[in-house]
Amino acid sequence: MSNDNKRGGSHLDRRHLLQAGLGAAFAAPLGALGAQAFAPQAIAPGVDLSEFPLCRTAAGVPALTGAPRKLKLSWNAGAVCLTPLPVAIEHGFFQKQNLDVELINYSGSTDQLLEAIATGKSDAGLGMALRWLKPLEQGFDVKIAAGTHGGCMRVLTRANSGVDKLADLKGKIVAVGDLGGPDKNFFSIQLAKLGIDPNKDVDWRAYPGNLLDVAVQKGEVQAFLASDPLAYLWLKDSQYKEVASNLDGEYRDKSCCIVGLRGSLVREEPQVARALTQALLDAAMFTSQNPSVAAKAFQPYAPKTATIADIEGMVRYHTHHHHPVGEVLKRELKAYADDLKSVQVFKQSTDTAKFAERIYVDVFAV
Repeated sequence: MSNDNKRGGSHLDRRHLLQAGLGAAFAAPLGALGAQAFAPQAIAPGVDLSEFPLCRTAAGVPALTGAPRKLKLSWNAGAVCLTPLPVAIEHGFFQKQNLDVELINYSGSTDQLLEAIATGKSDAGLGMALRWLKPLEQGFDVKIAAGTHGGCMRVLTRANSGVDKLADLKGKIVAVGDLGGPDKNFFSIQLAKLGIDPNKDVDWRAYPGNLLDVAVQKGEVQAFLASDPLAYLWLKDSQYKEVASNLDGEYRDKSCCIVGLRGSLVREEPQVARALTQALLDAAMFTSQNPSVAAKAFQPYAPKTATIADIEGMVRYHTHHHHPVGEVLKRELKAYADDLKSVQVFKQSTDTAKFAERIYVDVFAV
């Protein structure tokens, strides 16, 4: 698991360390059920808040008043990269903002999820940018408020397959769980950047997600795309190796998952939209700094074969210290839209700068 060690949470630059320090300062664990009143600590000494105007401003904003605001938040309960959500419930980050949040496990299509958010059946959701952006191009009334982390997607193969790098997929058969999925989109983009036509030079074949490894074992494919927790657990077996991930190269410092808010919530209750986003960012910071505590919060949702050590390893692998907003996020959204253009997923006529501006909302400007 050398790649996990290489990309683990210990390799943070000064900016990330300062962000992480803020995360630890914003919250303290409340106990197993998070039933006690949340008591935020003072900002940690020695942290230069001038480098983080968002955090400096947000830290002094009072919680919503009155009865706790009830909200519904859609997520995929099996996605370990969304660990900050059970963390936010268990350790009082929603409570700190005077929010009463119900987590809804959503397993339908992305279009159905975004429609549910846009029409008020859900107030917000978390998902993968490369799955959400194409439907958002069609005009759903959902606004992107923040990125949450990076590191959801990997290319795996057998250790003796001869596939050692992404370019080796040229001429190969590759198994995917979804031919329109974000991992296929992401690695198609990377292949295109290497001068390989992902539509002509790779034979993509769909398999049920839990049978991807069986396809490569039988020799039906030479590699497969997978996400954690399955990918991480498969990599514990020495017969498999990681060829690439979305933490390689320039993407190490980009978010792959995003927070989407109901457009009417943003317009009619901007303070609520802000409070929800702040709670999620605080929980992400806490997760980055307390991976063992976060792993325990996610354990009820993890596969039974995953140990606490496994979950902690995944939490460390995912870049929960990276959750951009503002111009940084808009640049990331535009870049992803440009990437999707390059593999004919986005219309060539789409103005990606205007698109990023349209779908992003700065909830911290209110």
